[in-house]
Amino acid sequence: MLENLIKFLIMDWKPLFEIILLWTIIYHVLLFFEGTRAIQVLRGIIIIFLAFFLSQKMGFEILGWLLTKLFGISVIAILIIFHPEIRQGLARLGRRHLFGAALREEELDSILREIAKAADNLCRNKIGALIVIENKDPLASYIETGVITDSKVSSEMIETIFTPNSLLHDGGIVIKNDRIASCGCILPLATNQELNRMFGTRHRAALGLSEETDAVIIVISEERHDMSLVHQSRLYRDLGKDEIFLKIKDLLKLKGRK
Repeated sequence: MLENLIKFLIMDWKPLFEIILLWTIIYHVLLFFEGTRAIQVLRGIIIIFLAFFLSQKMGFEILGWLLTKLFGISVIAILIIFHPEIRQGLARLGRRHLFGAALREEELDSILREIAKAADNLCRNKIGALIVIENKDPLASYIETGVITDSKVSSEMIETIFTPNSLLHDGGIVIKNDRIASCGCILPLATNQELNRMFGTRHRAALGLSEETDAVIIVISEERHDMSLVHQSRLYRDLGKDEIFLKIKDLLKLKGRK
């Protein structure tokens, strides 16, 4: 009996392994395109593929033939229409964060200290700024509204971007993982009329984005000469350099990051 059980396990582990491998690949392909316009088309292709598979199993020859043609056209369409997104995705293949690996705590601390340092220097120099840190919700649609930079996070880079009269100082910057993904990004404004009287455009943009995503946003006011933090419609005002660092770290950890 033991020998039969061993033979059964040896013979049947391959289909199980194939199923797990297939779902893992599908999951990471979806992650690959998550946050881009191509994700909707990709989901449509997956639905067509599943419909084709069922039609083959049930012997629907005409429906199977139509789905085969439609599937082939869809693959070609996504390659042509969404080649910029695919190119950007392929460029990320060599990065360790592609498969969801979180930054190590020391890496996160280093990045947040650079951000806090830049925010403090900008505040001291009375320069307004809007710094967006991506959390769980993808910000690809907002990244696309700015100038793609894909640069290392450093206080020098952030301060240079927001230098008055620079071509990129308007709008906000978006930080994704350990990179400054884009600058000069256009963010949605909060619609609350009370806020319109209390705050300037940067604060309203930060609050507007926080209503739609779980991003953590730093606002430096050139009028008030202070730093604020916005997260999920909550505003934390008059923060110092160390408070900014600790608060961002706490908010990111609330979402399961370490």
